[in-house]
Amino acid sequence: MRSIARGLGLAATTMALAAATAVTGVGAADAAPTGAARLYAPSALVLTLVDGDTPTEGTILRAVTLSCRPGPSGTHPDPKGACDELRARGGEFDSITRSGSTAMCTREWMPMTVTVDGVWEGTRVAYTHTFANRCDLEHGSGTVFTF
Repeated sequence: MRSIARGLGLAATTMALAAATAVTGVGAADAAPTGAARLYAPSALVLTLVDGDTPTEGTILRAVTLSCRPGPSGTHPDPKGACDELRARGGEFDSITRSGSTAMCTREWMPMTVTVDGVWEGTRVAYTHTFANRCDLEHGSGTVFTF
């Protein structure tokens, strides 16, 4: 009988301490100082493909998400490849879309526009690039815009 009463007493003490911690706000979650640096800068992007020369007037054909920290994820078909390409290019989207493809494409004007909105390594980004046609898009967009 003593062991049951003692067990109940320990349980009651534990619950009381837990309740006191919750009320006063002191606990492991508050151990980090306010404004402490995160382990990594956030990177989360929304990429779209638009049939037309402006994102506001064209038809959105596809949209995917891409997050590179803490690990590659999102609805992008190759998040690891896209994140690796962005890191290798220092997050410079122009260096991906203007990489100088050697493909032979027609000179027809049937514009395809890609957009990026979100945060790359802690910095807000908004990027738009218009390709002359689907051939230019397929040969000059890198892994990031292949979705």
